[in-house]
Amino acid sequence: MREIKLREFQQSGPVELTVTQRDALVELIPTLLIRPVKGSSGTFTLVPQSTVGAVVVDGLAVVIEPKIPIDRVLFLISYCLDPKNWKKSTFQFDEAESLVEAVAVSFAALLERAFHRGLLQGYRSEEDSLATVRGRIRFDEQLRRRNGIAPPVEVVFDEFTEDITENRILKAALNRLRHLRFRSEFASRRLRRFDQTLANVSLVQYPIRSVPEVQYTRLNEHYRPAIELARLILSWFSLELKHGESRGSAFLVDMNVVFERFVHTALREALGLSERQFPLGLNGRDLHLDCAMRVELLPDLSWWSGGRCEFVGDVKYKAVNVAGIKHPDLYQLLAYTVATKLPTGLLIYASGEGEPARHVVTNVGKNLEVMSVNLHGTPSDILSQMQVVADVVSAQNWSNKAAARDLPGSR
Repeated sequence: MREIKLREFQQSGPVELTVTQRDALVELIPTLLIRPVKGSSGTFTLVPQSTVGAVVVDGLAVVIEPKIPIDRVLFLISYCLDPKNWKKSTFQFDEAESLVEAVAVSFAALLERAFHRGLLQGYRSEEDSLATVRGRIRFDEQLRRRNGIAPPVEVVFDEFTEDITENRILKAALNRLRHLRFRSEFASRRLRRFDQTLANVSLVQYPIRSVPEVQYTRLNEHYRPAIELARLILSWFSLELKHGESRGSAFLVDMNVVFERFVHTALREALGLSERQFPLGLNGRDLHLDCAMRVELLPDLSWWSGGRCEFVGDVKYKAVNVAGIKHPDLYQLLAYTVATKLPTGLLIYASGEGEPARHVVTNVGKNLEVMSVNLHGTPSDILSQMQVVADVVSAQNWSNKAAARDLPGSR
């Protein structure tokens, strides 16, 4: 199989693609820029955006490497999964040759930790037709199916089993990973170790956007990191499609989402706030720019006290480039400050995308502050930078509350 290696945001050299390969890549990686080479037929240059990972289609494997080291990507992900114990979720993956394999090895390590006490069991509601009564009789079904004659008896009962949602999610993610192409045997060998452990668990093909959420208790809390990574794998890490007569598969990580979730989690932890106070998005709240409520806004970061927003911010892994618009990110942040009636707002970039600055907007009395986070440092360095950002967020929150108190009619 032919392999093409790409790097995030860097243009490739000339690459030959068949029509099927080109069309499949367009469908699997919508953000990938595919440009024909002038004076040639079937030759293109490829420019990946913020989506990294691997795609296999029609005899072609495309590997997109992130612009930051793989271990930093895994740190961002592991911190989001378990900010209190992220150090326990960092793994050695020297034998992993790509981000895809590194995630697979990380998932295998989390499964080992989750299964250390044995496979989790729980009660699952079952409906069946039995010769004797077990649990509760379903009288409506007994009349509908049997005209009230028994046996068999239509019953519903709770069964104590390994075949529960938590284990099904883990097995589904494991199955997705097992179908990917690994360049080394190391990752495949680590994943095969769990085949026997999950042998009695049903394999469920969860739709990408319909992976069930799990409610955590003291009984299943030790499963949390593995389940949350499994949900990410199933929700936005892996895809499959059939393009004409050719099948394609992809394991793609959106670095925009990874960076946004990391910044939100790190700030929430540093500020000691709850999800309700400092939600990712708006958590059910509405925010509009216009009086007719037609222009809906959704900032990445916001700090709420009851129904009042006291801080607003946005996160950008990559600066937005819109034709004809020079500073779209600042305009977006300005709209957030206008809609929330706050005098200040904060824009956070990954380093290299925006220089630290403070912009005072004329006529409207808004201050837009820009900060950046260097993702090439050690995890401790990155978290130290996030503490500095958290101090700025706290100061803006205090300033915004003070400004709100000084507004006419606020006392």
